Amino acid sequence: MARKDRKKKKIKVRLELPKDDKTETNFSIILAVCMMLGMGCMGFWITNADLVFKPMNQMPMFLNLACPDSFDPNIPVPPTYADNESCFLTKESPSVETWNEEWEKVGSPGAAAFFVVPGIEQQRLGSMPHPPQFVDVECVAEADNSGTFTLSIVERAYDMTTTVLYSEGHVSNSEDCGLANVPVEANTQYEIWVEVAPDQPPIRTFEFTLNVDAYDGIPENMNNKSLWIGPEVPIGPFSLHPTIFVNFFGLGLLIMVFPPALYSDAQARKIKAIEDKFPDFLRDLAEYWKGGLSMVVSVRTLASSEYGALNNDIQKMSDQLSWGIPFGDVMRMFAGRVNTPLVHRAVSLIDEANKAGGKISDILVTAANDSREIKFLEGERVRAIASYISVIWVSYLVFMGVIVVLSKVFIPAIANSNSGGESESIGNMQINAVDPLFFLVVFFYGVSAQAVGNGAMAGLMATGRLANGMKHSGFMLILALLAFNFVAFSPDLIGVPIAEGLVHSIGRVAPG
Repeated sequence: MARKDRKKKKIKVRLELPKDDKTETNFSIILAVCMMLGMGCMGFWITNADLVFKPMNQMPMFLNLACPDSFDPNIPVPPTYADNESCFLTKESPSVETWNEEWEKVGSPGAAAFFVVPGIEQQRLGSMPHPPQFVDVECVAEADNSGTFTLSIVERAYDMTTTVLYSEGHVSNSEDCGLANVPVEANTQYEIWVEVAPDQPPIRTFEFTLNVDAYDGIPENMNNKSLWIGPEVPIGPFSLHPTIFVNFFGLGLLIMVFPPALYSDAQARKIKAIEDKFPDFLRDLAEYWKGGLSMVVSVRTLASSEYGALNNDIQKMSDQLSWGIPFGDVMRMFAGRVNTPLVHRAVSLIDEANKAGGKISDILVTAANDSREIKFLEGERVRAIASYISVIWVSYLVFMGVIVVLSKVFIPAIANSNSGGESESIGNMQINAVDPLFFLVVFFYGVSAQAVGNGAMAGLMATGRLANGMKHSGFMLILALLAFNFVAFSPDLIGVPIAEGLVHSIGRVAPG
């Protein structure tokens, strides 16, 4: 008798036990990290803002703490160039001063003009020598007939004696014209000479551009008030200083409130998506129950339907019912996972009505209607509050726009009207000197405080959750940071050292 192989049936058990909800843990970690980073930004801001710490050496407390071997906050004298160079944060780099001029009809013996190399004053140098400086000359010599000429950089002493530093012969109408890397000394007068021999044709047009390395004794990362402005970052036509000390006030607030608010709001949107589908699930479950299906079969059938964000939870409920867990316990575990008042309310209603007896289908329909009514009222609240939220945003944008315009137009006009830096009197009225950076800082603090307050109010009115309000505040702070950095924090307003300009002669003389 033939033996038939019997295949063993494999039993697959799908165990999806409830997992611990890590939402609160993740939120706590994000909040703690952001608070530490935000407080770090606030610490950098407060030690540079001159609000609490006012060192006698006129340097920010941050630099006194970062470079204790370079700066002594108890010495009532500004640091020297040597002090600044000994700290890695306050090293100075040269700017380039340019002089461009055009001479016509340069014949024998030639033409000359003087210029003075700017530099650091001797008392500011300290124990270090002045950094080396160089001159570059680019020129174009056009003539009717090509000829030779000599281009020189000459030092003229106080006794009117001259010393040729560098000299080089050139040919007119040639592309090779100029001098490179000629060493010069600060606060010294030099002359640029163009010498044409008597037997050479005259130069019809001689145009030159003279570039000189210049130092002013103010570190690259500091302004005229010895406040931290950070390195310059050019972006197209904008000259930005993104690490200016006042930015860290806004960044500190932004980091502390925005990332935790985004995470909390993202979790709230997931729960809202579940709540939106929950009434439909209860209604369909009641319909299947009325049709004569058991609870296990009804939930298993619904698990293959489309309920959006609720699909995973329905699948878990189906698995739990297949293990023999009572329907009431399954619903309570579902309520614990979602953990919102609406779901707890509906599950409690179903549980209590089921214990009291009665048709479970009617109980499910009642709970579904109750949940749907609550979601409808929430939607009505959002629609009713939307206009108020718009008013809050518009009022903030108008306020920020007015402040930015005042910072860019009004404050510079007042400062320029009293550019001497001292108080002036007009009749019986005294006009004090205006520091544009002071007003910029005050305005920025006001706009930032307005962003936090308006955003918190908008979120509380819209959803009743502070996290949603902090999300609004974060977006408002981002707009404030962008507006001030691209418009108000311009170099002339934040006290970036303005180039003194290259002192030079007007016109020309014959060399000699």
